[in-house]
Amino acid sequence: MAAVVTAAAVTLAACGSAKESGRQSDGSRSPKKSDSLKIGLLLPENQTARYEKFDKPLIEKRVKELTDGKADVRYANAKQDATVQNQQVDTMITNKVDVLVLDAVDSKAIAGAVRKAKEADIPVVAYDRLAEGPIDAYTSFDNEEVGRVQGKALVAALGDKPKDGRVVMMNGSVTDPNAALFKAGAHEELDGKVTIGREFDTKEWKPENANSNMESAITALGKGEIIGVYSANDGMAGGIIQALKAAGVSPLPPVTGQDAELAGVQRIVAGEQYMSVYKPYAPEADAAAEMAVALARGEKLDTLTQDTVDSPTTKGVPSVLVPVVALTKDNIKDTVLKDGVYSVAEICTAKYRADCDKLGLTD
Repeated sequence: MAAVVTAAAVTLAACGSAKESGRQSDGSRSPKKSDSLKIGLLLPENQTARYEKFDKPLIEKRVKELTDGKADVRYANAKQDATVQNQQVDTMITNKVDVLVLDAVDSKAIAGAVRKAKEADIPVVAYDRLAEGPIDAYTSFDNEEVGRVQGKALVAALGDKPKDGRVVMMNGSVTDPNAALFKAGAHEELDGKVTIGREFDTKEWKPENANSNMESAITALGKGEIIGVYSANDGMAGGIIQALKAAGVSPLPPVTGQDAELAGVQRIVAGEQYMSVYKPYAPEADAAAEMAVALARGEKLDTLTQDTVDSPTTKGVPSVLVPVVALTKDNIKDTVLKDGVYSVAEICTAKYRADCDKLGLTD
């Protein structure tokens, strides 16, 4: 399922003389006529495949289209280190970027850096995660809906006996505000319908930490008691499934995921992982690029955003929220293959060829 985010350019007439700070008399930024913009792009980590494979190139591509190839996207990845990301913001400020697209490692820890950018008259677009501080715009997915989609799929997979055992919940990192939203949405669907035996907040989203947590749950509950696992993303699902296999759990219980990573899709094909959440990255990346270019030019976001979101520090942030879809073996053709995220050749390597054939996945 592909969501479409409509791009529109909004031209503002100059209103009064621009002040030295770059602000006009009404408080808005002075319009920039040139396409030769400097756009800072800060992504949080490189363990999750999506950031380097999808988000970065998609944002760069859309910025290039919007500026006739004249804008310069300056990129840095924090590799899951909040201190490093704060330093990266400082560097972007020093380099006088016109706008900053920021996917925060730690939404609270970044607030001071966002304030510094604001003081330097650099607008900030919060990307994928709702950073605290005076952000100017935000784009992500409906993250509580992501959790609801995961929870609903897990309940469906358990059939007519959802309480004949225990469910383990493997949530994401407490430093990521999205993780709390995924968890809240999942609980809406799971509470009262299943029995939750163990629940974990997984440090830094790392698969190895999810693996250790799952080993602990198996020891505490007994491998025969676990009938399903809520995993907040695909990377952790991989670590969870490794732990289940190592403990001799067979057949594997349904395990959820998120991000439609290639390894996750392959596990779904093989019947090891039940589902993932497919989030079409192109509309999210396009929205970020469009808002960033508009803000760098001093334009308003009226025609680009339809929603507003409140962060703990900022109310009414103009936002674009992109829909999501549950990905199972039944709709691989209509999602990641149809949208060109992966090819059959990428998914159906020699290891998965027989499973692909059963699903009718052919070149």
